[in-house]
Amino acid sequence: MTQITVAALQLAFTSDIDVNIKAVSELVREAAGRGAQVVLPPELFEGEYFCRVEDEGLFANAKPVGEHKAVLAMQRLASELAIHIPTSFFEADGPHHYNSLAMIGPDGAVEGVYRKSHIPDGPGYEEKFYFRPGNSGFKVWNGPGARIGVGVCWDQWYPETARAMMLMGAEILFYPTAIGSEPHDDSLDTARLWRRAMVGHAVSNVVPIVAANRVGTEGLKDGVGQTFYGTSFITDERGDILAELDREETGVIVATLDLDRVKRHRAAFGFFRDRRPDLYGRLVQDI
Repeated sequence: MTQITVAALQLAFTSDIDVNIKAVSELVREAAGRGAQVVLPPELFEGEYFCRVEDEGLFANAKPVGEHKAVLAMQRLASELAIHIPTSFFEADGPHHYNSLAMIGPDGAVEGVYRKSHIPDGPGYEEKFYFRPGNSGFKVWNGPGARIGVGVCWDQWYPETARAMMLMGAEILFYPTAIGSEPHDDSLDTARLWRRAMVGHAVSNVVPIVAANRVGTEGLKDGVGQTFYGTSFITDERGDILAELDREETGVIVATLDLDRVKRHRAAFGFFRDRRPDLYGRLVQDI
């Protein structure tokens, strides 16, 4: 039986990158101590979610992958603990800026960089001001006994993202996230929708999902307060919740997945057998 143990982290962040790295590192160590081989921190854990506002001064926080404090810290930690850590960071590449993820392997090396493909733009989530749409294409990496795919936050709402990674051979999907309240509409709570979208990917692709979100309220000083709703979770290949956290908890969730069982179930459902790519041309046409 082929098994893999995965973990997701959930916590609040400050504007101090060193404080945040220390907090994430402590939870990574806890997850590894519980047997996790792949540990997923939330999106852009280097600081508060800065895309609440448009501030040109914040571009100074972007760094190349080989110079970014969060990436370098997770490289050292991954090597020490011999685990994979998919690490979200604000990337500078010459004059260009991306919302990126470095896949860090158990030897501490960066195995590749994925640049977020879908970039949102709305009140409280003004990412188009900071990030270019990713030019890396979707990525799938060799993990500990399994191929793993990672989409970043807004990517997780798109069924095309999940299906593309599955067709590239992914066996588990990971989604680091920063999502919470909607400043333009106090009555809108997307927590249930957020989870349902990813559970749908689990069911329609027969694949386990790992999602890590942040908690806490940020932005009170700049007048654009935003409360992140946590609810990080891990599902099996049928969309059943194996582990979860609530809207305010700081902590680690861990689950062990039976990849042989997942493979059998995926084959039995026949979703990939019965695909009709000859009918899907409309999906790649502009509206």
